[in-house]
Amino acid sequence: MKYIKISVIAILAMTMVNCKETKKNAADSSSEGLDKSADQMETRSPEMTEDGMGESLTIMMNAKNNSKMKGEITFTQEEDEVVMKAEFTGLEEGTHAIHLHENADCSSEDGKSAGGHWNPVDERHGKWGDEKGYHKGDIGNFEADADGNATVDFSTDQWCIGCDDDAMNIVGRSVIVHQGTDDFTSQPSGDAGSRVGCAEITK
Repeated sequence: MKYIKISVIAILAMTMVNCKETKKNAADSSSEGLDKSADQMETRSPEMTEDGMGESLTIMMNAKNNSKMKGEITFTQEEDEVVMKAEFTGLEEGTHAIHLHENADCSSEDGKSAGGHWNPVDERHGKWGDEKGYHKGDIGNFEADADGNATVDFSTDQWCIGCDDDAMNIVGRSVIVHQGTDDFTSQPSGDAGSRVGCAEITK
């Protein structure tokens, strides 16, 4: 009889231990599931909205016409604006023009494979914001210092990164830096001289 009681107690004890382990395993599985969900959420969080808000592109400048220029340009979508930040080296000291051109093609040595200024709404060339008209690619001029270094900061609500509006989408265009100065008058490109740098705007 004592043997039977001891066996019953042992069985009950083992059952309780097994129940606790089952609950623990279930809790661990649930915790692992939550961890996986959290990881998946972290993976998804950098995805962009349908409007491309928060999207960023960084492109590198290619030297053209035997120039020594180098550079990096970053475009960032910030709500309704695109912000452009560029850093250049290897330029001649002085004023240089910078524009967006119609093709994302920097294959030719003279940079002319990039085509003309990006002008999706068929305006005359001019200074950005000119009431008489200007191209969507007419960024303007910037200064290179005595060491050939320059920075360009520009922002506009007339561009977007990868949106469905061809009159605003800069993807598929290129950035061209010219040897000379844009006079904002000569048609169709401002008489800014040869193209010393080209960067394709692609994802």
